[in-house]
Amino acid sequence: MAIVKPFAALRPEPGLAQRICELPYDVMSSEEARQIAAGNPLSFLHVSKPEIDLPPATDVYAPEVYAKGRENFQRLIAQRALRQDPQPYFYLYRQVMGKHRQTGLVAAASCEDYLKGIIRKHELTRPDKEDDRVRHIEALDAQTGPVFLVYAANQAMDKFVAGKTAEPAALDFTASDGVRHTAWVIADTAGIHFIETEFSRLPHLYIADGHHRSAAAARVFQKRKGAGESASFLSVIFPHNQMQILPYNRVLKDLNGMSPEQLLEKLTGVFDITCPGAATPTRKHELGLYLGRQWHTLRVRSPFTAATDTIDTLDVTLLQQHVLQPLFSIADPRTSKRINFVGGIRGTAELEKLVNSGQYACAFSLFPTSIEDLMTIADAGGIMPPKSTWFEPKLRDAMFCHMIGPDVAGTK
Repeated sequence: MAIVKPFAALRPEPGLAQRICELPYDVMSSEEARQIAAGNPLSFLHVSKPEIDLPPATDVYAPEVYAKGRENFQRLIAQRALRQDPQPYFYLYRQVMGKHRQTGLVAAASCEDYLKGIIRKHELTRPDKEDDRVRHIEALDAQTGPVFLVYAANQAMDKFVAGKTAEPAALDFTASDGVRHTAWVIADTAGIHFIETEFSRLPHLYIADGHHRSAAAARVFQKRKGAGESASFLSVIFPHNQMQILPYNRVLKDLNGMSPEQLLEKLTGVFDITCPGAATPTRKHELGLYLGRQWHTLRVRSPFTAATDTIDTLDVTLLQQHVLQPLFSIADPRTSKRINFVGGIRGTAELEKLVNSGQYACAFSLFPTSIEDLMTIADAGGIMPPKSTWFEPKLRDAMFCHMIGPDVAGTK
């Protein structure tokens, strides 16, 4: 069963939320963060990317970066721009992005559940990124970036959420990117009990986004032996049928010694090719290739889609196994310097721009991975290829912070 608990969130003063809450630390560069936060001392980027307040040459993993983050965090609290609720509550968090809307439960998820596999993952993590999040949590004694979790949708929770979101909101603002963020507080005993009971019936939760955050929280929990509130981690948990997954596209720096004509000839062994084609694939097993300033539509031939393992039927897997490795000699896209990844939020125009600039030789656009495939793979203990999914909209940092308390054991 899945354990979720209410917690006393540190939340922005409603009138300042639009200036405080920011996109996650890992979707922008330090320079982009400097530009976004310029002239806004309330921006949470001063906490989540505190290197922006230090000289540009500063190593982002230097001790003074984490110390600056703690200093900026404590300043926002002292100014009462961020205020902690007096007792534990659950919260609801709705995001509206164009015609898409999703509403999740904000709760403290269990580190034990993560370690036992009740909270299921589908990606590998990098030690350096885990270490960074551990240092950030320990510097702040708080988790400020929520883990994006998913649960199998059910009617009881749908009905409960619909009722609560019909009540007045505690927080409501529209960010500069046009995404609307609304929050409700669930303070009544009956509501809290209902949520705990409903989630206790779920066999699993699934990490959609935030593998490094959850892994880091589990490490802090183990190190502190559960002291304070370190046994739980900040999460927003959405029903699976409300997810919006965008593709994670690929751009390649060279053609590995092939001419464009040679590449297309080799690709005919795997794909039926239409040229001119569409920039955006319309279904699974259809890809776009931008080469020579035009789009080609690639449809995977049926023999290559007959695998029974869900991982082997993913388009990102087919692209890796039949194109990137054999034709481009890219065995490990995690470490190769000849490939880059472009989140679907940037659109296919970004792929055209990168290739037309001469910086890249070609680009592949993909059809989004489905949430059902993600859950099936996670249930089987599988690991998806890197950069398989891009979830939108992104959860805003500082909407809710989970204070885990000082390290009373002195192990920091």
